[in-house]
Amino acid sequence: MTGTSTRAGQTALSTRRADSLGGVPFLPASGIDGATLAALGEVLGRHASFEVRFERCARLPGLLYLAPEPDAPFRRLTGAITDRWPETPPYGGKFDDVVPHLTVAQRQENVAVLEEVEADLNGRLPFTAEVSSVDLVVHDGTRWQHRMSFPLRR
Repeated sequence: MTGTSTRAGQTALSTRRADSLGGVPFLPASGIDGATLAALGEVLGRHASFEVRFERCARLPGLLYLAPEPDAPFRRLTGAITDRWPETPPYGGKFDDVVPHLTVAQRQENVAVLEEVEADLNGRLPFTAEVSSVDLVVHDGTRWQHRMSFPLRR
């Protein structure tokens, strides 16, 4: 995940097709119980599935990503979670604007590597994806593990 260190017991919410290596940080795993899972399903289930298109690469410090178009559905999902759980703002409130993105490379110091990856990707764009669910993932200290999927409304 961008802008945070990853530790065991950390959770994140991610869209299945748009970011399979983590997502927007959420509550600690120890704070997620049946009521939290039910509330997640209710909040997310109010939102319709949507199609997203990736046409271009973009960068943030230490990050190469694909920019989704439109990004408004991702912003609405993030806003709904933030409204329901204001005590856990995205990335701990570190960023004024949480930029929706599909992470391609992060923590890469060698700019030439990022430029090479970006050039390769630009030759493969655009592509589209259907976003039909949001996944809760938990970091086990080594990698992200899928915990549960929450379908978006059809």
